[in-house]
Amino acid sequence: MADFGGGDLDAFRAEARAWLEANYPAELRGPNAASDPEAMWGGRKFAGSGDPQIVWMRRMAEKGWTAPTWPKEYGGGGLSAAEARALDKELSAGRYATPLASFGVWMLGPVLLEYANEEQKREHLPKIIKGEIRWCQGYSEPGAGSDLAGLQTKCEDKGDHWLINGQKIWTSYADKADWCFCLVRTDTSKKHEGISFVLIDMASPGVETRPIKLISGESPFCETFFTDVKVPKGNMVGRLNGGWEIAKRLLQYERQNISGGFGSGGGAGGAAGDLGQLAKTYLGEDEQGRTADHDLRMRVTKNKMDFACLYQTIARSAAESKAGNGPSATTSIIKYAAAESAKERSELMVELMGSQGLGWEGEGFTPAELTAVHGWLRSKGNSIEGGTSEVNLNVVAKRVLGLPDPK
Repeated sequence: MADFGGGDLDAFRAEARAWLEANYPAELRGPNAASDPEAMWGGRKFAGSGDPQIVWMRRMAEKGWTAPTWPKEYGGGGLSAAEARALDKELSAGRYATPLASFGVWMLGPVLLEYANEEQKREHLPKIIKGEIRWCQGYSEPGAGSDLAGLQTKCEDKGDHWLINGQKIWTSYADKADWCFCLVRTDTSKKHEGISFVLIDMASPGVETRPIKLISGESPFCETFFTDVKVPKGNMVGRLNGGWEIAKRLLQYERQNISGGFGSGGGAGGAAGDLGQLAKTYLGEDEQGRTADHDLRMRVTKNKMDFACLYQTIARSAAESKAGNGPSATTSIIKYAAAESAKERSELMVELMGSQGLGWEGEGFTPAELTAVHGWLRSKGNSIEGGTSEVNLNVVAKRVLGLPDPK
């Protein structure tokens, strides 16, 4: 394909459309597409796999389109922001499967581009783009959640390596991950200025993970333990004790990504169906074809309007991010609004289903009804993950509105 360099978007769009159509695996087309659900995360597990999702990932990675705006020198697509948006539209219009779902692409990669040295970029960025390594995030600890800077996982300088001891919690998919980007304490005499950012191979001796079962019945989060884990000196990103700046930057990318997931209906019961149509199905219609229950009709309409506004805000924020220097503190506004709207949608969904919204398993309930109930319980974590709603409100107050600290 030609290098358009931000030029003729119509030509780029046409060539992208033709390439996608020609290279999308036939096995992924249609309602009965067969693929391992874990495949889109990639990682060592799928190193030699012929799964159609992995085939699709590799083809897109060869184009650099799993990270379309990243520099070509690291394997990215080198596309302009406008070209990347055009590619996104073609992927959506063609209903193509997401080629790669990756914390590496969403969170780690952007901060590596900004803070890592050249050797680290060339070592890790191509593997992220190709989906060869699945990453997890080692931030929160049992005593350092909302007050993340209070973390105590210790990282000692042993001359030719770092020695790490401590515990992380709520580590998403740590039991499936190959590597972890992790915050550690390298100076106990200071709080924020005593934190460093390191990369840890999860196959290292002394690393242990234990899945945590949630109220929804799922176990996407883990406890992660580090016991005398040796980490090469070259795995520290940025300067010693300079990890807090990187941590804050990465959290902005994380909140941006989580907000996008809420906006598309992910993790909030949205997969069970459209609220308006479900309301008519369960509550019936009046003589004008509207949901019969006036109160629920108004609340469903308000929630749908809130999400419509959220979609536009997310799109505008993403465009501003690509055109500028990455996400800003405004991601905290979006993350807070998305979490609240998603929880409200899930609660409305089980409410309008009535007694059919009380099922957990077994006969008498459709798959969509069971999905709604599990999604409702899962949505309770929306206001916690990626920074609690309270923390995000504080960020908005200080960094967006410029309000003074309370006296």
